[in-house]
Amino acid sequence: MFDDRGRRVRRAEPSTPVEILGLESVAQAGGIMMVVADEREARDSVAKRQREQALKAKTLMLVDLSSQIREGRVKGLNLILKVDVQGSIEPIKSSLERLENEQVKVRIIHSGSGTITGSDVMLAIASGGVIIGFNTHPEPGAKRLAETEGIEIRHYDVIYNLIEDMEKALTGILEPVYVEVVEGHAQVRAMFNVRPGKVAGVYVTDGRVIRGAPARVMRNGQMIHESNISSLKHFKEHVPEIAAGSECGIGIEGFNDFQIDDIIEVYRKERK
Repeated sequence: MFDDRGRRVRRAEPSTPVEILGLESVAQAGGIMMVVADEREARDSVAKRQREQALKAKTLMLVDLSSQIREGRVKGLNLILKVDVQGSIEPIKSSLERLENEQVKVRIIHSGSGTITGSDVMLAIASGGVIIGFNTHPEPGAKRLAETEGIEIRHYDVIYNLIEDMEKALTGILEPVYVEVVEGHAQVRAMFNVRPGKVAGVYVTDGRVIRGAPARVMRNGQMIHESNISSLKHFKEHVPEIAAGSECGIGIEGFNDFQIDDIIEVYRKERK
């Protein structure tokens, strides 16, 4: 922590400007900074707050609306339609409007050509709607706002796929689509016998390794096992995760046949 003259300081009184090094991201205005005893306590506090925010988040997903339509809790589907060229609007609008029935209405509350803007996202927030992009993408600021507010932006480049998804949403049968996101990799450097099996001593080469996360054991570029990380230890301490550049012990559910230089790939499944 440094003052306005670049001198290292250990304490900052109220209204005293200081520069803080070591933060992983830029703090938001109005945020509260807390001082804790150690890094572990800080990480636990951040994880707890992130879980609380996730529970409070207002997420507007077409799959969620589809399930609400199926249960009879929603009687209309609000859409914001953005396309690449003006001539695409009317064919898509007319196709969507023909999908509605007596039970569920399709409301295209705004349509236009060009990129998806922050105004489109704000309209989706206010209306509880979903943004449909046909051959167009969001501006960087609009994308960040949508992610922060939990607004779904669905992208299409084929009209048939767009209409098919909307039809499934209206009939309450749209299923979520998941994509894999790689969290990190670890290289096996030693094996240890423990009860009831074996653990691998590994070096985390990139990303992070998370206890309980799904993982693959790769050997010579081929997957030989896939399950979850059952245990994760740093020295003798059980830990929730290990970042790149550290060594740790890993146990994999249902797998004991580790070999030197095996690669453990850790991933998560994220709803698209």
